[in-house]
Amino acid sequence: MPGLLKGVSIRGLEVFEALAQTRSVGEAAQRLGMSAPAVSQQLKNLSTAVGMPLVDPSRRPMTLTPAGHQFLQHVETALGALRDGQRDLTLLDLSDVSVLRLGVIEDFENEVTPTLTTRLAETMQNCKFRLQTGASHTLISHLDRSELDMVISAEGPTAPSSARLHPLLEDPYILAVPKGIDVSAGLTALTGLPLIRRDQDQIMGQQVEAALHRSGLAFPNRIEMDSNQSISALVALGHGWTVTTPLSLLRAGRFLQGIDAHPLPLPPMSRRISLIAGGDWTDDIPGQIAQIARDLIQTHFTAPGLQLMPWLKGQYRSLESV
Repeated sequence: MPGLLKGVSIRGLEVFEALAQTRSVGEAAQRLGMSAPAVSQQLKNLSTAVGMPLVDPSRRPMTLTPAGHQFLQHVETALGALRDGQRDLTLLDLSDVSVLRLGVIEDFENEVTPTLTTRLAETMQNCKFRLQTGASHTLISHLDRSELDMVISAEGPTAPSSARLHPLLEDPYILAVPKGIDVSAGLTALTGLPLIRRDQDQIMGQQVEAALHRSGLAFPNRIEMDSNQSISALVALGHGWTVTTPLSLLRAGRFLQGIDAHPLPLPPMSRRISLIAGGDWTDDIPGQIAQIARDLIQTHFTAPGLQLMPWLKGQYRSLESV
């Protein structure tokens, strides 16, 4: 159809995506390095080009219209393809690297890891490449013993000596209960259901247990698992509740529709996902790999998570290297 894209600009699409994620003109402007009036004008131009309103300005925080929700899916796909193309043109050069041993947590096995390794493989000409997936505590122990060069994992209580950290994601702890359970009275409302614990060897399991202990809470240790999917299945089927994170919850797949997520009624706490590089690596290559991972996490986890749980805005967020 002639003229279908007339008035639609890449900047306008970026503004709309930022507004959908932040629900605030001011925050979208700050993220994009623009003025608030410029953001509003871009949104107005885009709505005019599309032919219908994309946001409801009378709602606070700003809310997408039904047309806006539908259009957002196409915007994210289009911008994702453009960003992929830009990354392909500026792909890091690993042609001089002879060996790269990378560990990635299981959380990213389906969405992030395949694309990340494909992009690495495209530039590795004479490199012996090894990929290992697993739990964070296992990967960090391999890094500490110099059996891996870098890992993408949750940070432990201490980082391996001489390691350099490249932060990727702040992943706050949340409460996950069977759909329809009333938690207005806090955790005491769940006394009729067992707490499904994470394996205490896992960093998540240790952090959750420490937080419950600090709050003076004790629950019978009836069920303890190291499988995220099994935990999600039990919660969805009404057999218990758990403390999890948005990243882990989004991996629940078909069980997600049977789970309600709520703020955790404890002092705020989170786990931090980072790329941790051994001391023999300069910041250049790990930093570039971290940026690829950060972009993939934003697309597959951060943005969808905030759409599902908008109350996590400001807590569940991508992190830049320091």
